[in-house]
Parts: sequence; structure tokens; C-alpha cells
Amino acid sequence: MTDSSPAMGVDLFEAERLLLSEAVEPPLTPQDAAARDQVWETAVRANPSLFDGPVVACGGLRWAGPRVLRLSWVRVTYRHYALRRVPGASALPSLFVNVVQPTPDGRVLAARMSPSTAAPGRWQLPGGSVEPPQEGRTLDESALAGQAARELAEELGIVAAATDLRLWAVTRGENGSVGLTYLAPALPEAALRAGFTAAAEADRVHGRAPELDDVALVRSPDELAGLAGPHADYLAPLVRRHSERV
Repeated sequence: MTDSSPAMGVDLFEAERLLLSEAVEPPLTPQDAAARDQVWETAVRANPSLFDGPVVACGGLRWAGPRVLRLSWVRVTYRHYALRRVPGASALPSLFVNVVQPTPDGRVLAARMSPSTAAPGRWQLPGGSVEPPQEGRTLDESALAGQAARELAEELGIVAAATDLRLWAVTRGENGSVGLTYLAPALPEAALRAGFTAAAEADRVHGRAPELDDVALVRSPDELAGLAGPHADYLAPLVRRHSERV
């Protein structure tokens, strides 16, 4: 089902629609559950900012038609991913949304995670884990686009309606993690930097540490390579795809 495998083992799917269905978390043996909890508790002691909140994992991903992917999703909490460090156990792939935010001259915004996060210093696209729907609501294409728009507002201070974002690509990378990438309308560099500064200041005013501590605008994977520090595995393939289509 793979369209391409650009770099670092990342699969990139040129999907335009998603068909979503909920699945059940696979059962765990008591031994694996206890080992998972031990790994999680050790991680929390090392980083007290970790929070075992509700999150959505990917239960499966396959083509359902031309540019249409069928995605099953599972309700878990963040401690589920501690199974990756339990010998012999299997964790479901994580599921996240992110946004390609371009400028009119064809550059793409990359953001660096702050020291207080689970991935300090990592360059990535603005975005975050998919959250399960509230009671009485469904997780559908509109809800996913809304979550992507919310991440854009919270992290970069950029207000965009869910209808302004369109599904642009789906990636599958490290640990099978699945990313749903949305394309936002182009905005000038000055507006992006002003929004980032305002969002960071709003976090500080409310006593929160900003998730991002820097942003950069890049035109190509070569420019991206000049950013010191680790990079999300999907970042270079998506920047390359954008540069080839501008």
C-alpha cells in the first residue's frame, strides 16, 4: 500500500480521504501489564511532566480505494507506549496530526520542541497526538482537521478553521507511528513569527512552559539539514514533497 519510502524508513501515502472506525485495545497478560506500569513509573520519576492522559493509537491502516485510507483507532492512555520497552510485548502505533504551514514564497515552518517536553530539541511540524472524542461525539475527518487546527492555534497562535485545512499526506515512521499531515493556507513570515511569540507569551502568563522554543522556515531538505539537533523522521520527506510541488 506504500506510495514511497523517502528516507529513514518513512512511508508516505498520498491520501486525500480517511475512513475511520473504532477498535478495541488488544488484551495484555498480567506480566506485560505490570512491566508496562513499571517502565511508565520509572519514566515519570525521570520526567514528572509526563501525564497518563487519554490518547488515540492506530489499530490498522490500509487502502480502501484510490487516495482513500481506512484507519482503525483505539482508545489508550500514554502509558500504553511504555510497552515498547517491555521485551516480547507489542505496543500499538501512535497516531498524531501535524500541519504543513507554508509561506507565500514556498517555505515551510519547522518548530523545535522545548526542554520540558518528551522530545527536547527535536525539530518537527506543529502538531500533537490525536485525542479520543468526547462522549456522544465521533472521531471523523472533520474532528481530526479540528484537532490539527487547535494544535496550530495553541502552538503557533495561528487561527485557522478546520475547513481551511486539507489532508495532504499520511506518514508511517518509527515504531509504526502514523501521522496525518494537513496543509494550511500560506501566511507571511512576519505573521507566523508574531503568532509564535504571542502563543509562547500566553503560555508563560498562564504559568505553562511553551511546548516550542524556536521556529525556522525552510525551503528544502538541504536547508532543513542545517538545523542543529534531532529531527522528526517524517520531517525531511514532507519538506521534500512540498518543495517538489511548489
